[in-house]
Amino acid sequence: MATLQTGSELQVVRKMSVDTPLNAAASTAGSIFAASEFDVPPFQREYSWQEDEVREFFDDLQRSLDEETYFLGLIILTDEDKKKKIVDGQQRIVTLTLLASALYHEAISRDRKALADRISASFLYSINYETDAIDPRVTLTDASDNATLQYIISRGETPAAISGETVSGELVKSYRFLRRELRSDLNQDPFKRLGKWTEFITHKLYFAVFIHPTPASAYQVFEVINTRGRDLTTADLLKNYTISQAPPARRMDVYKKWKEISENFQSDGANFVQYIRHAVTVQNGHILPKDLFSFLAARTTLTHRIPPTSMELLDLLERYLPLYLQMIDPSLPGPASNIALGVFTAFNKLNVITIRPLMMAMFACSDVDQGLEQLLRLVSRRIIVGNLGTGNIERRFAEAARRVSQTQNWQTPLDELSDLSPEKSSFIEVLQKRTLNKGVLSYVRNAICAGTIIPQGYFPIHFIVPKNTKDPAHFGEGELSYWGSTIGNTFLSVVDKRLGNVDWNDFKHVMLPTAAPGEFNEILTSFPEWNAQSIKVAAQVLAQSAGDIWYA
Repeated sequence: MATLQTGSELQVVRKMSVDTPLNAAASTAGSIFAASEFDVPPFQREYSWQEDEVREFFDDLQRSLDEETYFLGLIILTDEDKKKKIVDGQQRIVTLTLLASALYHEAISRDRKALADRISASFLYSINYETDAIDPRVTLTDASDNATLQYIISRGETPAAISGETVSGELVKSYRFLRRELRSDLNQDPFKRLGKWTEFITHKLYFAVFIHPTPASAYQVFEVINTRGRDLTTADLLKNYTISQAPPARRMDVYKKWKEISENFQSDGANFVQYIRHAVTVQNGHILPKDLFSFLAARTTLTHRIPPTSMELLDLLERYLPLYLQMIDPSLPGPASNIALGVFTAFNKLNVITIRPLMMAMFACSDVDQGLEQLLRLVSRRIIVGNLGTGNIERRFAEAARRVSQTQNWQTPLDELSDLSPEKSSFIEVLQKRTLNKGVLSYVRNAICAGTIIPQGYFPIHFIVPKNTKDPAHFGEGELSYWGSTIGNTFLSVVDKRLGNVDWNDFKHVMLPTAAPGEFNEILTSFPEWNAQSIKVAAQVLAQSAGDIWYA
């Protein structure tokens, strides 16, 4: 027997609880489809096969047309509302439906009506004997994606203006590929090959079918299979678990809400999972990324921490979403004040994400703007003299978020973090000579020129002599490499592009007139040449000014 899948899926099913009847019977695709109507439940991930998977699917079938049997793997179903709910196997079932649709329309176009009727009755449509209604064999959860699938099946062509980055887009691309490859195959002998393909998918193509008695426990089988073998992302697992645990009558509403929330993260599962973790952190404290799903599914117990139910989690995500989106992009509408938006912008410049749960918690407190400013002062001091890279510091901020959430007061939790802040003298000394990345330098220089740690606007930053300048005048060996990315070698301008040549005379005559408001022009013009000593002197002035601002 030819096969597309390994036996690992069956082995996984056998390893599930002995209390659950687990009988997987081998059946032909034709008999399964002809006796069923399939729904993709909302906790399933959407159709996602791309050309590589569809090509492998088609090529394997094409090579096996002369085989007596071909095993397409395990599918897991539940019986619900007189329909089969697909717990696992959606990608193969939908792709086979697209192939059957391509075969049907090829048969119609070549005047093989009897063959077309057989394909339609077996794979595409069923007749409701009570109402005479003709219903599709396969229905997708999302209304627009289902409309795309039904359009393809009924017309044999793809709808116009479908984005390639959507589920509907993947359906369109898969169908176009299958139709193109099938037409190429049929060129050998259209009459004979149409019959061979139809016989093969109807009578020789086999699934191992496992019909589970309850949807909730069927999900457990789905989870085990998809976390052993194929890669299921944390975002997929969380969505599937949340929807499957919701009351049956509310699953579609939960699916729609989950989709609305996740779409704000531009199909970026990692950022969405990060948001989920941060939202959960507000109430439950520090949770490692690797433990998030296990904690929410109650597989991992954290001391004195109770995970939210699926409905509570959804409410949590809806509640914090506008605020969190503003943290990512301060130009978006939401609950934050101008001061808070300035803090969000500053943290984005500093590339600091770990403090978001703490900021989320602080929005339930009074004097939130004052608290955010104090948090920015603390974190930016720490970044300038050290870093926030250790897991222990992230844990401390997460636990502070939990305490703020419990007490609705930010003062004491922030005071308990004060040991992270350096003394003013250390801050000034380190800032004078420390190499910093351009984002941090941009924030610090704009803050210095604005005279506040929360600048309301940012001007472009330039290096007076870029670090990669070859044979720079007035610099000894290694001096520019050491001083090139320090604060003393920076300049704020109202123009984005560097003007003039990279030398001191051009800089004074061309770039200095473009100085941003608050820039230290008088000091810069006092240097007859630009060298390591000039950078040191400028750095001392800038660092002292920064110290006065940060420790006001």
